[in-house]
Amino acid sequence: MHEEKVIVVMPAYNAGLTLEKTYKDIPKDIVGEIILCDDSSTDNTVEIARRLGLKVIVHDKNKGYGANQKTCYRDALRKAADIVIMLHPDYQYDAKEIPGLIRPIREGTADVVLGSRILNKGALKGGMPLYKYISNRLSTIYENKVLGLNLSEYHTGLRAYSRRFLETVNWKDYSDDFLFDGEILIDAVRHGFKIKEVPIETRYFKEASQISPIRGIKYGIGIFYELQKYKRGIHRGKIKAKGLFS
Repeated sequence: MHEEKVIVVMPAYNAGLTLEKTYKDIPKDIVGEIILCDDSSTDNTVEIARRLGLKVIVHDKNKGYGANQKTCYRDALRKAADIVIMLHPDYQYDAKEIPGLIRPIREGTADVVLGSRILNKGALKGGMPLYKYISNRLSTIYENKVLGLNLSEYHTGLRAYSRRFLETVNWKDYSDDFLFDGEILIDAVRHGFKIKEVPIETRYFKEASQISPIRGIKYGIGIFYELQKYKRGIHRGKIKAKGLFS
């Protein structure tokens, strides 16, 4: 029987203060390889990653969060990954939850699994600022309405994708910025892939990376625009099928 290869990818930028703690929580008995792509950090992220024995890819200039993920996925697929886990290296997301995250993919019940900070009230317990929680909930309500889903959130930094999914959706043409995370889920719906969620713990603290308010607004506008494109595609008959989601 083919043993599935699980690869964790970490799109990193100035993660020197949190990388080692994140790495230590990754279950090494399940994960075959860890790839870190550094987006031209100005701190010691690369030095720490190499000391930990990670596969390190370094961008010669800052290309953006989405571009960082693209580099990660190219390398993971090239290394024959069957399941790819995207994990922010800022220690905000609990890497110990990886076994539960990949279980639906291994069982064939999903191709996309999201680690949700909202289920079981993990976000508020972990210290998510109330204004962030409210904006997350409002945007999620609208995204669910447009996409016909019932997800608890769309903006998590802990996700698992099957190889089949990454080889099908056109992530190479997505945004090089934060919009990437929204585009890949919209495309999952467009192609009829099944999405599942698992509850995870989260931590909010000074060193954890946070998107700035201006970039957050830009991200929100971008998601709204992408959702309008999706709606136009439905009306024009370009999107005919949606899978069953949970």
